[in-house]
Amino acid sequence: MVEKEHSGISMQRQCDLLSIHRSGLYYQPIKTSKLNRELMRLIDEQYLLRPYYGVYRMWQWLSMDKGYKINLKRVRRLYRLMGLEAIGPKPNTSKPAPGHKVYPYLLRGLAIKHSDHVWATDITYVPMAHGFMYLMAIIDLKSR
Repeated sequence: MVEKEHSGISMQRQCDLLSIHRSGLYYQPIKTSKLNRELMRLIDEQYLLRPYYGVYRMWQWLSMDKGYKINLKRVRRLYRLMGLEAIGPKPNTSKPAPGHKVYPYLLRGLAIKHSDHVWATDITYVPMAHGFMYLMAIIDLKSR
């Protein structure tokens, strides 16, 4: 469509006429070697089976189980290239955000003497074979 060596119309004008960005003309797709394509296929298959595998565990699986002599940095780069990330809790999930309000503990000094007086709840994230689920628990603090 765009002729780089056109004598009458500049590339910028051709792009304006076609309503495309000039930067798109210079896009070069990422070239991957045959080994990288094979590694990416293996990583993809294993990730579908075990999405909780991070870079380190995937590197262990590739090097020990499959016998590939590869670097941990290469697996990290392929993970980034493929847009993969291990499913699971991330570090520092319990730290409050800066400026987050701290609520007072309302049960301090309260004597819990009978059932149905005080209830507590908690929620957690559970990874599954196909996705995830949330588990919520409600308990009576007296009878538990």
